[in-house]
Amino acid sequence: MATAVRTQFNVGGVLLDRPFKIRRLGHFGFNVEDIEAAERFYIDLLGFRITDIHDGPVRRASPEVQEQVKGLGAPGYFTRYGSDHHAFVLGNLKVRRIMDPGRAGRPEITINQITWQVQSLAEVVNAWTWFNERGIPVNRTGRDMPGSNWHTYLPDPDGHNNELYYGIEQIGWEGFSKPKPMYNRGFREQVPLPQVSEFQEVQDALAAGVDLHSGYRWIERLPAKHDVDGVLLARPFKITKIGPVSLFVQDLETAVSFYQDTLGFMVTEEVRWNGHRCAFLRASTEHHSVALYPLELRETLQLSPHTRCMAFGLQLANYRQLRDAVVFLRDHGVTVRDDIPQALVPGIDYAAYAFDGDGHCVQLYYYMEQVGWDGNPRPAGLRRQVEPGVWPEALEPVSDTYQGEPFLGPWG
Repeated sequence: MATAVRTQFNVGGVLLDRPFKIRRLGHFGFNVEDIEAAERFYIDLLGFRITDIHDGPVRRASPEVQEQVKGLGAPGYFTRYGSDHHAFVLGNLKVRRIMDPGRAGRPEITINQITWQVQSLAEVVNAWTWFNERGIPVNRTGRDMPGSNWHTYLPDPDGHNNELYYGIEQIGWEGFSKPKPMYNRGFREQVPLPQVSEFQEVQDALAAGVDLHSGYRWIERLPAKHDVDGVLLARPFKITKIGPVSLFVQDLETAVSFYQDTLGFMVTEEVRWNGHRCAFLRASTEHHSVALYPLELRETLQLSPHTRCMAFGLQLANYRQLRDAVVFLRDHGVTVRDDIPQALVPGIDYAAYAFDGDGHCVQLYYYMEQVGWDGNPRPAGLRRQVEPGVWPEALEPVSDTYQGEPFLGPWG
């Protein structure tokens, strides 16, 4: 009887089951009906900064299509909370319906991308080949501008667009994004290797006389009046990390298989709540990067029926800022809930759920349980118990308080 041979791939000198390894959630995005209301919520209230206008598809469209989208508002925005060119992509759903009529058949897919960072350009290119060889549906590969990230796209079983990427543009202390003349290094097909470095691209642009300060630069619109742990900011909190991504799925087993077997996530734990199985998978040491829930829970939790996204997570710098964020957002007319059962968010203790104008749920939290070398999460009985609606002034630490990936750079 023949024995199946397990193929392994040399990824940076380590043998893995896939030719890539996802390290973290890099960016994420929603498509919205009301782009102006979403801009106020995500930019002014939550504090994402616009780095570029998301007008590439419109610029490449025919004059007829460009005429159709006039008057529908901005096509969208690339935004950031740190130095990555974008961490959150806001798309205008009215514009996108015209640009991509096929979206009409997927009205509940309001996520425009779920983007995972790998560590090298070779991993991005090799992933494309690996997916194709195994008959895994893929959308496209190459390098988009703005943002400069080399990527490969593929859908999950429910139609959410997942992206693997390497090397996103960094916004420095001056706050400028790359100018449009540097978009000449974009690719719309599989990228030949090797490629020149980012440093060389900048050197070539300087030699061509490109003004590096001619890119987009965002200026804060709200007054910096809040003392946030010693820094004056426009809101009393600072986003320090994005994720997890929580999804309602049609078939849990199929979804788990995709994120585990195709993308390589590790199942941290599963829970059963009211007879429903829910799964939590991680890419690194965080308890979960992806949470998967059966679609039937959406109505039970009284979440919007227009989207398959249960929640998009935003980690704030500390617990005090989380408490202050709840007050700040409610004072500005935002609906904020704190009644999602703790059993459905293992690995997170205190959390609040804010809703944009379209009904998307944003999960605000300050702490994520870290999984150590043996791969085991904290037993449920040893986790901090949270009473819904009760926010203590201060908390006792747990063993992994303030652990995990830190935020790099200044807050403002």
